[in-house]
Amino acid sequence: MPCKCRHDELKKDKLARLQRYSNLGALSRLTFDNLSPAGRYDEAALQQNFTQAYEAAKAFASEPQGWLILVGPSGCGKTHLACAIANHRLSLGQPAFYIGVADLLDHLRSAFSPSSEIAHDELFERVKNAPLLILDDLTMTATTPWAKGKLEQLLNYRFNVRLPTVITTDVPVENFDESLRGHLTDPELCNICVVQGKSVQTLEHLSSIELEALRKKSFNNFDYKSLNLSPEERQSLERAYRNAVNFAKSPEGWLIFMGVNGCGKTHLAAAIANHLRREGESALFIVVTDLLDYLRSTFNPESRVSYDELFEKIKKAPVLILDDFGEQAATPWAQEKLYQLINYRYNARLATVITTCLSLDEVERRISSRMVDPSLSLVLNINAPDYRGDIKAPRARETKPQQRYSRRSRLS
Repeated sequence: MPCKCRHDELKKDKLARLQRYSNLGALSRLTFDNLSPAGRYDEAALQQNFTQAYEAAKAFASEPQGWLILVGPSGCGKTHLACAIANHRLSLGQPAFYIGVADLLDHLRSAFSPSSEIAHDELFERVKNAPLLILDDLTMTATTPWAKGKLEQLLNYRFNVRLPTVITTDVPVENFDESLRGHLTDPELCNICVVQGKSVQTLEHLSSIELEALRKKSFNNFDYKSLNLSPEERQSLERAYRNAVNFAKSPEGWLIFMGVNGCGKTHLAAAIANHLRREGESALFIVVTDLLDYLRSTFNPESRVSYDELFEKIKKAPVLILDDFGEQAATPWAQEKLYQLINYRYNARLATVITTCLSLDEVERRISSRMVDPSLSLVLNINAPDYRGDIKAPRARETKPQQRYSRRSRLS
C-alpha cells in the first residue's frame, strides 16, 4: 500500500497520462465550470434550449451510456459541451478520447505513409475502442468513398458494441445518408439534443471575449507574485505581464506569447482585449478553432454572411488577438487560411497578439518567419508551469538561441 504522499503522486501521474491520452490539448480549458448553463445568447427561448442540452451533457458526463448527439450551428456551444463531458470524466480518473472528424481522416491518411510513427491499424483501433469517444464536427463533406467508408466502419463498430460516444454536428440528422442516419436515430441507443443558435455569423458572435470566464480576465487579477515559482519563472511571467500592459496602452506591432497550457498567456491576451474595449477601442479576441469553424460555416448555402465578407473583416481588424494558435490546424485548408490571415496582417503591419503552446520549430515555417521578424514582433516565452490545476505540466520549451528574436522592449 502506498503512503499518502505517494498516493497523491500516483493520482497526479494518472491524471497526466489520461490528459495526454485524451487528445484534448488546449480544449482541456472547456469545462462545465466555465460554461453558463443558459448559454451565450440573451433570448429566453435560446437560453431554455441550451439549458436542456447542458443538463443532458452533465447527466451523460456523470454516467456515460449510449450515444449523445449534439446538433446545432457553429458557435452554439456544442463543442464546449462535448469537451466538458470529456474533461469531467478525466477529473474522475476515467479515460476519454477527443478527435475532430477532419483531423481523424487526415491522420488516417498520413498513417499510410512509410515514415508514419503510428500504423494505420493501430490508430484506427485506438479510436474504435476508446472507452468514451468524443467525435467532433461530423459532416457530410466526407464525399470520397474511402472517407465515407472509414466513418461508417467506425460508427458501425461502436454502434454494435454499444460503446459510449458523443457526436457533434451542424448537419440535421435526417440529412445524413441512410446508413449513418439509421445509427444516429436509434431510439434505444441515441439521445439527440438540438442546440439552437443564431444563424447570422458576425464578428460580435465570433469574439470569445463575451464568454464569462474571459470577460473577468484583467491585469488587476493577474497575480504572478503569489505563485510558487522559481526566480526564473517569476521573471518570465513578470516580463510577459509588463509587455502586455504596455501593448494594451499602445497597441502596435505583434506580441507573441508562447508557453504550456495554463501558464497565463490567455489571461494576458484577454486582459489586453478587455482593457482596449473599456477604453472604447476595437479589439477582436478569437480562439483559432472557433475561427476555423465559423469560416467553414460560411460555405453553407443558408449562411447570410459570405465567406469573403467575414474573412475580410477579420483580416482587417484594428487589433486581432488569436488564442491557441496552431492547435487544430492539421488540415491543408486550415493551414492555408491561417497563413493568408497572418500574411495579410504582417504586410499591413496591423496590431496582433498570438498565444500558442507550440514552439517556433513546430509552427509552419512561412508563418514562424513572420512571427519572429524583429522589426515587428516581440516573442515572449512564458517559462512557467500550469498553475490552474494539480497536474504538473511539462515546462515550456526554450526556443533555440538562433530563433529567439525580439524588437526593442516596450518596458519602461
